[in-house]
This record gives sequence, C-alpha cells and structure tokens, in this order.
Amino acid sequence: MRLEGKTVLLTGATGGLGRAMAAALADRGTTLVLSSRKAEELEELVATLSGEEHRAVVSDLAEDGAALRLLEDAGDIDALVANAGLPASGRLDGFSQEEIGRALRVNLESPVRMARELLPTWQKRGSGHLLFVSSISGFVSTPRASLYAATKFGLRGFALNLREDLRGSGIGVSVITPGAIREAGMFADSGAKAPPGVGTGTPQQVASAVVRAIERDKSEISVAPMRQRALARFAMLAPELSGRAVGAAAARAADEIAQGQANKR
Repeated sequence: MRLEGKTVLLTGATGGLGRAMAAALADRGTTLVLSSRKAEELEELVATLSGEEHRAVVSDLAEDGAALRLLEDAGDIDALVANAGLPASGRLDGFSQEEIGRALRVNLESPVRMARELLPTWQKRGSGHLLFVSSISGFVSTPRASLYAATKFGLRGFALNLREDLRGSGIGVSVITPGAIREAGMFADSGAKAPPGVGTGTPQQVASAVVRAIERDKSEISVAPMRQRALARFAMLAPELSGRAVGAAAARAADEIAQGQANKR
C-alpha cells in the first residue's frame, strides 16, 4: 500500500514506540488518527508531526467496547496499526482477575475485534492494511511471561492466519515482532536491563519496519539483532532446551521488569 495520502489509525500512540511510529508514518505523507489514554500527550504529539489534519482520539482499550467506539470516532481509515499494549510481565498468581482481563482485552481482544469490524468495508473496496505489533515473546518461553506471551503468541498467530484468509483480497496483514528495545518498551518502562549479550533495537528501527511492512505488504518483520533472532528461532524449535538454558540472569531481568511495571497494569 502506498502510504502517501492514506489515513492511518495508530493505537498506543503516546508510548515510546508509538511516537516513533507516528513520526515515521507522518513523514510518509499519511493523515494520522492517534489514540491513547493520555489526552494532553496526544495533543502535544499531534503538534510535533509533519503534515496537517492529524487528529487525536482519547480511548482506553481496557474498557469493554472501547475498541469499536474508537473505530467509530476514527471514521474512514485505510490502515490500522494496532500498537497499544499493557504490561503483563510477572507470575500469573501475581495478577488479579481484573488485571488479567485488562491485559487480554488491550493486547489481544481489541486488535481482533477491530480487524473484524474493518473487514466488511475494506473487502468491498478491495484495499486496506492491518498491522499488529506483537513481540519476540510471541516466539519464546521465558520466566515471568506467561500472560504477556499468551497475548503476543496469540496476536502473532492471529495475524499470520488472517493473512492467509485475506490472500488475494487486496487487504494486507502484517505483524512486527520487536525484541529488546532501548529507550522504549518494557526495559525502558521498568528500568530493568536487558540480559547481557543479546543486544537491543531502537524505536526508530521498529517504526521503519512498520512503514516497510505496510508499503511492501510484508507478512512479518522481526526487529532485533541477529543473535536475538537466532535464539528466538531456536526457542521455537526446542522450547524445553531453551527454557533450561535461559539462566538466572534472564530470570532476574524478568523479575525486575515485572516489579517495575506492576503499577501500570
């Protein structure tokens, strides 16, 4: 899809990754509908972007029905970038039932429902693009990530399977799987350090991948150093061996992330 002149709805726009995506998409000539829970930060973000007619829509996707209300407020769009996500790191018994529901609704249910709502109109006109931001946690099993990984495995699987259903329809479906990202994401939010030796990516690399995936209709782009991607592929093929090899350093980092993000669920 050629992005110039298109209208794109971006969720989770005020986070570190969302801001980088907004800038990259605006620079490609899109008109953006930016969404998050933070009204003041949304307006500030709109003011920094190149181009005109960008809009802000305040929405808390953890609320029941919020995803479909957001689409109504957004109006006619050509692409959805489903980037919003809640922290969900930690042991399962450390979450309340309400927190579990919020994580599932924001990270997985809302993108699925929004895609379903958009499809009839897009199928009639034979164009559109759905882009879902998953995670390298959609490949691997690691400590303290059962709930978070459930949403990211699920979102990745949903995107890749939906792409097959829509093949030849003119509607593209892509999934981006960032690894450890510096300056944004779970490590930046929590103050935890990434395990040594795995490397990190940048928000700008993720944003560039979003643009490339939409413009070239890529099924999946992983944004992580080569070593991290190789370890993820190994973990997919041999989850038991991978789990045993993760080590204490990864478990400590996972505990730090969970502790640092506990108040953001």
